[in-house]
Amino acid sequence: MNYHNITKDDMLNGDGLRVVLWVSGCAHGCKGCHNRITWDPDSGLPFDNDAKEEIFTELEKDYISGLTLSGGDPLFPGNRSCIENLVREVKDRFPDKTIWLYTGYDWETIKDLPLLQYIDVLIDGRFVESLRDSKLHWRGSSNQRIIDVKNQSILFRTSKSCNQENDKT
Repeated sequence: MNYHNITKDDMLNGDGLRVVLWVSGCAHGCKGCHNRITWDPDSGLPFDNDAKEEIFTELEKDYISGLTLSGGDPLFPGNRSCIENLVREVKDRFPDKTIWLYTGYDWETIKDLPLLQYIDVLIDGRFVESLRDSKLHWRGSSNQRIIDVKNQSILFRTSKSCNQENDKT
């Protein structure tokens, strides 16, 4: 797996101050995506032990709430094994930290993935440019849902459909 950046002290991608890992690889091709550079799974840098230790060093700080995985798409098929290993180790070493994961996949299609047992909150759904709303907390478009994975409950639900806007550019 490759990654583009590790953001520290982030307040926009989850609750509290967070460390964000921006992974490479995404097949959704959402129109209006602000991270197109992360679509190519071969772009960025290899996610190696140094990158992992950089994340762990940040997670050791008591004021950091947890880790957020974004990109790209952490659940891009080529990323899943590495992501599962990472989140398992984060939960083992930092059980009180939360893990948030952003994905373009819908909850209903991924809810049985084994790695989700380590995820606390999942934001699902493709970014839909016509449903973009800058007032939303933690989401780019109103079709995306905030899901409490442990309780398998949707914390935010919308009735808007996104089917007509899911085309690639």
